[in-house]
Amino acid sequence: MQFPESWLREFCNPPLSTAELAHLLTMSGMEVEEQKPVAPPFSGIVVAEIVEAEQHPNADRLRVCRVDAGPFSKDGPLQIVCGAPNARVGIRVPLATVGAQLPPGEDGKPFEIKVGKLRGVESFGMLCSARELKLSEDHGGLLELPLDAPLGQDIRQYLKLDDTLFTLKLTPNLAHGLSVYGIAREVSALTGAPLKVPSFEPVAPRHDQRLPVTVHAADLCGRFSGRVVRGVNPKATTPAWMVERLARCGQRSVSALVDISNYVMFEYGRPSHIFDLDKIHGGLHVRWARQGETLKLLNGNTIELDEQVGVIADEAQVESLAGIMGGDSTAVSDDTTNIYIEAAFWWPNAVSGRSRRYTFSTDAGHRFERGVDPALTVEHIEHITRLVQEICGGDAGPMTDWQGALPEAKPVVLRVARASKVIGMPISQEECASVLRRLGLSFTEAEGMLTVTPPSWRFDIAIEEDLIEEVARVMGYDRLPSTPPLAPVKAQVRVESQRGAYAVRRAVASLGYQETINFSFVEERWERELAGNADPIKVLNPIAAPLAVMRSSVLGSLVQVLRYNLSRKAARVRVFEVGRVFRRDASVAASDSTVQGIAQPARVAGLAYGPTVVQQWGQAEKAVDFFDVKGDVEALLAPRVAKFVAAEHPAMHPGRCAAVELDGQIIGHVGELHPRWRQAYELPLAPVMFELDLAAVQRRDVPQAQPVPRQQAAVRDLALVVSEQVTHDALTATLRADADGLVRSAVLFDIYKPAAPTVDIPAGHRSLAVRLEMLDDDATLTDDRIDAAVAQAVARAQAAHGARLRG
Repeated sequence: MQFPESWLREFCNPPLSTAELAHLLTMSGMEVEEQKPVAPPFSGIVVAEIVEAEQHPNADRLRVCRVDAGPFSKDGPLQIVCGAPNARVGIRVPLATVGAQLPPGEDGKPFEIKVGKLRGVESFGMLCSARELKLSEDHGGLLELPLDAPLGQDIRQYLKLDDTLFTLKLTPNLAHGLSVYGIAREVSALTGAPLKVPSFEPVAPRHDQRLPVTVHAADLCGRFSGRVVRGVNPKATTPAWMVERLARCGQRSVSALVDISNYVMFEYGRPSHIFDLDKIHGGLHVRWARQGETLKLLNGNTIELDEQVGVIADEAQVESLAGIMGGDSTAVSDDTTNIYIEAAFWWPNAVSGRSRRYTFSTDAGHRFERGVDPALTVEHIEHITRLVQEICGGDAGPMTDWQGALPEAKPVVLRVARASKVIGMPISQEECASVLRRLGLSFTEAEGMLTVTPPSWRFDIAIEEDLIEEVARVMGYDRLPSTPPLAPVKAQVRVESQRGAYAVRRAVASLGYQETINFSFVEERWERELAGNADPIKVLNPIAAPLAVMRSSVLGSLVQVLRYNLSRKAARVRVFEVGRVFRRDASVAASDSTVQGIAQPARVAGLAYGPTVVQQWGQAEKAVDFFDVKGDVEALLAPRVAKFVAAEHPAMHPGRCAAVELDGQIIGHVGELHPRWRQAYELPLAPVMFELDLAAVQRRDVPQAQPVPRQQAAVRDLALVVSEQVTHDALTATLRADADGLVRSAVLFDIYKPAAPTVDIPAGHRSLAVRLEMLDDDATLTDDRIDAAVAQAVARAQAAHGARLRG
């Protein structure tokens, strides 16, 4: 919110300097982000009038002007040589007299005006443009002043250039501070200085024409007011004082009617809209848009509408985006003669986030989505009407005012004892009551308690803490004592069987991966394609159109990070993320840390792309594959041993994907990106990815001490012929399943399949070489016991998988 200090002081003028006023606003919660002068320092520049203008005898683009500068022209008009195209007789412009100091240039030094000679003609000063005074970037000609500007008056005094521009950084709850009057009301409460309360005298109707308005959606619009004004002059010139104030609020002048609407918005925080009455077909209908409708806005964009957006329509088409921007078809123009002035109360929830759908924002939408006072729509239309008649003329009609459901002012109780405890200093009931009176809040008193009814302009007062905050900031944060907080400190010791999330991060980073942090809201396409989620959780108010749903898998975020790196010529990418995902789950109840119906488990996911190692002379380059990343997962889970079972995942290659099992539970997947998605996301090679449940990864086995074996282990190698359908995991598990406990391990160390089927290894079979390790803790193994254990292992493999010894 930007505004000039002088406009604020017209409503409330406390005995404070500019710096003190800025400090007061900041300490009250309305942070002054920037304060700067309206104009840079300069001096010696006065109002002057060109009384003669002749062509320069030696230059085609110069004119020799004689100017009257009032007291500065005691000896007659001053001769000034000027090259501005608009230098003509009768206009009043700024004159830099001899000795004047112009604003500093790029070197930071002021420029002094001296008597000069241009092409043989002396010049006793300089006529100035707005750019030369650094009032704007306009350098197309001299800065023309109103014809009633007093000759010889200092230009700083005439244009009020010693004013200061304040820029406030308001939090979303301070909607009542989005106007000059609203800020003045705050200053009055903070300082006790009198507030100039405006009075809106009704404008007498001169005709009885009304525009029919039907409100079909009470959840969109709570109040709709308007009136017809006929016979206006849209070509009227906006007064200079209004143009100046709008410019100092950061708003350029458009036309008289548009400027009036914008002026009242900055003055009282009331967005309004002025329709060209003759372009409206029939009456107006306030409703939710219908799927497929379109609207061409005032900014020239044509947008597609849906049922989530409110509109104002007539009998033929949509004419305005409710609370955000008007439409082009009913915009006022130089041909407008009859207008309809509209001011409404739009429910904040019905406006919030709608403009971001169309990648723009407006001052009106910014105010309506935070809350605009619904009580003064009629009064503000009276004010707009009076300004229209003063500037553009016209005859006003009767006021129409439809009211539906308006915000209910629910009483809020302030306990004085509670306020003292929260603020941290003793506060009396009278002090609390004084603050509420200064803020204009109505209340009733009881012993140790005040019951406040929030006014219509305060949308931020809903709970007791809101009132406590008001008491603290109005009394002054500088009064709060500097009391250090006291709280018991209790060390939280993590159980030994669980490692922290940061330990998991360090473990993944030690494997060569770099951590990334991504948004939890993602493109809906990622959810459909990479997570197989046809019904993702949608974000009601997305910060950008693509980030419209909550992710149920981290893989989409990592693929996007990969694409970002590849677009910057990265050849080798190793990234991971530890973050939450969001899934629908009806069993989840609402609590302080959960949302009803939504599960939010944490995941750790990684992605590897490119060569296994950085290019070097000692090792041949090899692209990362499934087994490389499988090894990383095994290292991450160590010393726990996971089982990898062939599986399918929406994001992964059907034949190069495995489910990761731990203690009989599937905790995630590892695999290569599906060829379909590699092509869809335009990746030169397929990355290998994994995604695991963080809680399962954090669990670890507590080390248990065991004595060093006193006996020596026996090792035997077996070559077993089995069908190709038998996996080595199943075979080694069967070999280890020794009832006597002698077989301690079974490790596959070779696979053999002949080029052509043989008698020993027929078609569809292969030879798996397994090393068995046998040990008895209590006695030395004899050859007979070893042979018996091997025979039993072979027998188990034969019974379970049809295995036989090779040869």
